[in-house]
Amino acid sequence: MGDWVQRNIVEPGKLPLLLALTAFVATFLITRVITRLIRAGKGPFGNVSSGGVHIHHVVPGVVLTVAGGFGSVASGRHGFGAGAFAVVFGIGTGLVLDEFALILHLDDVYWTEAGRKSVEAVVLTAALGGLLLVGFSPFGVDGMSEEELQDRGSVLATVGANILFSLAVLTKGKVKTAVFSVFVPLVGLIGLVRVARPASPWARRFYRRRPRARAKAMLRAYRHDRRWAGPRRLVGDWLGGKTDAELAQSGERK
Repeated sequence: MGDWVQRNIVEPGKLPLLLALTAFVATFLITRVITRLIRAGKGPFGNVSSGGVHIHHVVPGVVLTVAGGFGSVASGRHGFGAGAFAVVFGIGTGLVLDEFALILHLDDVYWTEAGRKSVEAVVLTAALGGLLLVGFSPFGVDGMSEEELQDRGSVLATVGANILFSLAVLTKGKVKTAVFSVFVPLVGLIGLVRVARPASPWARRFYRRRPRARAKAMLRAYRHDRRWAGPRRLVGDWLGGKTDAELAQSGERK
């Protein structure tokens, strides 16, 4: 079965990536369903504690990520072992990134607005994994010819230029655009030519004595955040569940 999938669905050597990505997404979705059931007091599930300490699922996630990562490196990209360790790695990564906000804030912010960063991290990771799966290579190397790839100088120059390109976009405060530009440089070009976020290092350095530029940056950021606040909240509610504040507000309205 694995050989058939390898020959007919994915490129050679990419079956472990497909398995890891599938396990990652499935683990996140299943985990969110279970945590929402626990929160609602439904089903047979409950929080895990030991000695009065709440064991967050990021803990087994770290263990599985480490085991799957080292196992995948040791087993190569082919065979049953590679696929099995890829699944273990995907499950572990799903558990870890589901509590990414907890790691970031060092606090249990799972059902708060800050906890939405976990959902964003999962969506971003899944998107990048999908780009890798369909053949995109980091730093624009996939767009090079065979002759250019054989020239080490050309490869290093291309990678170096795209790294600087992505870093420039990052200094403008556009994290997601900078990450995607690692795989699709054109995305970074759009972010680079547009105005920076008002609190970004770029704005502090280049807009300090340019009041018009500062005002334009603030207006653009306000309009962007206002435009995408609704869709972002809908996706967050659908994938991650409503925050405590949203539930309390809806309860008051009832």
